[in-house]
Amino acid sequence: MIPAGEQALAVIGWLCILKLLQLALWPWLKEGFGKLAYGAAYPLSLVLFTLVSWYCGIIGVPVQAALLPFLLLLGAGVYRGKYSLAALRGEVRWDVLFLLCFTFMLEIRFFNPSISYAEKFMDHAFLASIMRDPVVAPPDPWYAGGDLAVYYYLGHWMMGAVGLSAGVPSPVAFNLILPTVFANAAAALYAAGHVLLKRFRLLPVLALFLVNPSFLVLAASGAGAHDILWGATRTITDTINEFPLFSFLWGDPHAHVIALFNQALLIFILVYAYHEWNHRSEIGRWIIVGAAALSLGSMPGINSWDVLIYAPVILVAGLLIWRRAVREGSGDPYPWRFLVCVPPLSVIAYLPYYLMLDSQGISGVGIVLFPSAVGEFLLVYGFFMAVFWMAALPDLKVRPWLVLAAAPFLVAGYAAAAIAAVPAAAFALRKNMRAADLLAVFGLVVIIFTELFYLMDGMGDVYYRMNTVFKFGLVAWMMMGTAAMAYVGGWCARFVPGGRIPQGAKTAGVLLIILVLLAAPVVIPDLSYGYGGKTLDGLAWVGLQHPGDAEALPFVSSLPAGTVILEAEGGDYVYYSRISSFTGVATVIGMPFHEQMWRGDEGMVGTRMADVRAMYEDPERAPALYEVYGVDYVYVGTPEREEYAVFLPEDALLPVWSGDEVVIYRVRET
Repeated sequence: MIPAGEQALAVIGWLCILKLLQLALWPWLKEGFGKLAYGAAYPLSLVLFTLVSWYCGIIGVPVQAALLPFLLLLGAGVYRGKYSLAALRGEVRWDVLFLLCFTFMLEIRFFNPSISYAEKFMDHAFLASIMRDPVVAPPDPWYAGGDLAVYYYLGHWMMGAVGLSAGVPSPVAFNLILPTVFANAAAALYAAGHVLLKRFRLLPVLALFLVNPSFLVLAASGAGAHDILWGATRTITDTINEFPLFSFLWGDPHAHVIALFNQALLIFILVYAYHEWNHRSEIGRWIIVGAAALSLGSMPGINSWDVLIYAPVILVAGLLIWRRAVREGSGDPYPWRFLVCVPPLSVIAYLPYYLMLDSQGISGVGIVLFPSAVGEFLLVYGFFMAVFWMAALPDLKVRPWLVLAAAPFLVAGYAAAAIAAVPAAAFALRKNMRAADLLAVFGLVVIIFTELFYLMDGMGDVYYRMNTVFKFGLVAWMMMGTAAMAYVGGWCARFVPGGRIPQGAKTAGVLLIILVLLAAPVVIPDLSYGYGGKTLDGLAWVGLQHPGDAEALPFVSSLPAGTVILEAEGGDYVYYSRISSFTGVATVIGMPFHEQMWRGDEGMVGTRMADVRAMYEDPERAPALYEVYGVDYVYVGTPEREEYAVFLPEDALLPVWSGDEVVIYRVRET
């Protein structure tokens, strides 16, 4: 187990890297984002660092070298007098928000840190592989000889690069991912709140804390904590309906969760560009274009599902910015630049990624024949529907014919889509559309799409629309959550007396928020599922439940890059393929269902599974198979003995490590 003192130093080092990145970029964003540059610099600097470190991996230099440009920016800023104590004191609210949200999520991870279930094995496997051998594309730890160009790995690269720069071991870095994502998303949404609202600007951050109505119904029924969380995300039949708070509490830093902060960043950039484009200088507009391109360009590598929505959103937003600039006579000589420049720049930024990509992808678009039941739909999106219908009432009073937008969907049998269509039409036809209206329309269109269509991704006949509803639903949640909180903030400003809030009341409110956030992880029911907590070492539980494997891990971790170790394969989501997952050292085949999805029939996953069995059970075939797959070491522990009738070719193997129920053999050179 990693000592507590080392864990504390890891957290401090990690935060220092994040702060260095943010502080270095901040003054150079002022021309583009004005008073919001400090907050925007938190997520934007992390995305930029990811790009630079990724190119370091391509050219073969240590990823830590990606810090050099930021150190140069920091030095240039100091030399030019861009930093002052007065300026920094004026921005302290952003630091407080970031640290508070980071600490809140860090506490939750402290109580539920284990790399033990769901897709946590997968996410640590990616992270450990990248931190072990940060090359592009990173080695696939579950497919010896293959790489991760079959999947979107950039979010894990991002966090691995921060971990390497801060000297944080991967089992601890694993538990610093979600606090980082949560804090950066909060900073971006708070920045969006400054654009959308004159008061109550923190409200958009609540998009990260909201639960769906299904959660509330289950809680009122007296269900247990697990049943509430799980049931609330499996509400629409045969689909997944995750919302951000569930994802963070569940604790799996999967691609769709890491992507949430980049979604929040692009939402901020979009609303800022829509509102402020005409008030920015030439340099400022190019900075906005660059920021949007960087965020959009990172999406395919972090979570490819996101870009399928945000790419067309960028085009629509670009057209609207262009139209507004022309209407208002902004004097911008290139009002079309957001529309024309952002998409190609986003592709150019990560062009090598697309050239390396070897994914099965989506095979087509299908029509949903059995859409969501209205009751289930409202249990997932009911809060947003209520807010949007209330916000659309003034439009419906003036133009009652807008309700006809529901008619085509009702006639076709898509009642849930009909509910979303009316406010979408009302907001889209507003003469003076605000940024909140734009976000609401985008989010509503996304969920209408998921009711009508699905992307064919090989999930079978029963769960055919599961991923479409799941991944696009999270995108819609971020958009609709931000928009809904903007509407709520507007209503609060109308009915809550204005004027300056007394300092005492403001201080008391801030202290109450801090108390609630810091106390919440302590009072939340235990969701560790028996794996233990009160540590940031995600592998501490292995020492308690599988001491033999825990003793062997340091030896395996010490093996050089490029090593292949043979271990048992026993399916997905179980305690198999665990050595490769815990260390990042590649094995012949692991988590076969995932590899089959990524590689298809060409990956010959079934053949590898059969060959792994032969290497454990058939001493005559084993030596030749070792050579085929480049096996350097053979691992024999309890799962191997349970899964196979182990009979190894002793003359081809040399024992190099042994402990409690574990023996590791090195393959003799031939």
